[in-house]
Amino acid sequence: MNKEWIEVRIMTSTEGVEILCGVIYDTEVLGVYIEDRNDLGNNDEKNWDYLDESLFPIKEGAVLKAYYKQSDKFLSYYNRLRDTLDSLDEYNIPKGEGSITFSKVYEEDWENNWKKYFKPIKITDKLVIKPLWEDYTPKENEIILNIDPGMAFGTGTHETTRMCLELTQKYLMEDMRVFDIGTGSGILAIAASLFGAKEVIGVDIDPVAVDSAKKNVSYNDLNNIEILHGNFLEITEGKAHMVIANIIADAIIFILNQVKNILNSGGIFISSGILLEHADRVKKELLNEGYKLIEEKQMGEWIALVCSM
Repeated sequence: MNKEWIEVRIMTSTEGVEILCGVIYDTEVLGVYIEDRNDLGNNDEKNWDYLDESLFPIKEGAVLKAYYKQSDKFLSYYNRLRDTLDSLDEYNIPKGEGSITFSKVYEEDWENNWKKYFKPIKITDKLVIKPLWEDYTPKENEIILNIDPGMAFGTGTHETTRMCLELTQKYLMEDMRVFDIGTGSGILAIAASLFGAKEVIGVDIDPVAVDSAKKNVSYNDLNNIEILHGNFLEITEGKAHMVIANIIADAIIFILNQVKNILNSGGIFISSGILLEHADRVKKELLNEGYKLIEEKQMGEWIALVCSM
């Protein structure tokens, strides 16, 4: 029997999505799907062969969809999301169109219809991310990363992830040991292995993310990646040549001292998920902790930082 669910649809901005997701993940949400125009980048020439824009309905801003069971708690969740959306302007966060609605949907629709928007896409000059359900023949020197991200995890197209992938490819050298903190779908851990890392450890506190990452590792037939559940400092052993953290500004600041304890001297720390308005604060804390800033990369409203010890 095809189950009935409730879909909450929020039209907002890229920045608004980040705030609203924080609220959503504090509720009993069953699935989250984001269509963000910024995820397409500028659709430059290198991506023309990979992207069918006619399938992407959002011309600007983003739409956030969250799925719930019908319950007595739903209206309180909906009202909380509506109030958060309405309050974005008070914190100088653009809310975009700023609309929120809900409707009934069937399980088959929300579990599968989103997949039609996810096509193989070339993220770096080497790396092509390919969903499992799509066919793609790699061109010369292309590396294929197979993924089934699920509705709650990234597909690699978001600017923060794209920057991490580009910077990982740039700074990673063979035989490096890499830690991916907050691994999510495992995309950064898998990419590090494909780029030549000797060993990769992906860590997440979310058991659903850990399960998703492990499945994605298996789709790529890699034997040098371990996905762990828990706090990275408590469950990782030894040190890394590279640490990657695609999270948020406050979380990056919180782990700076801990990362120092697991990073080899001269090691590389790549951090992303930092909005422009928070970049100076993160850089200041990095310098205070003794990191050396090597590179700063920007895409849209986001910043990624490369540092060393």
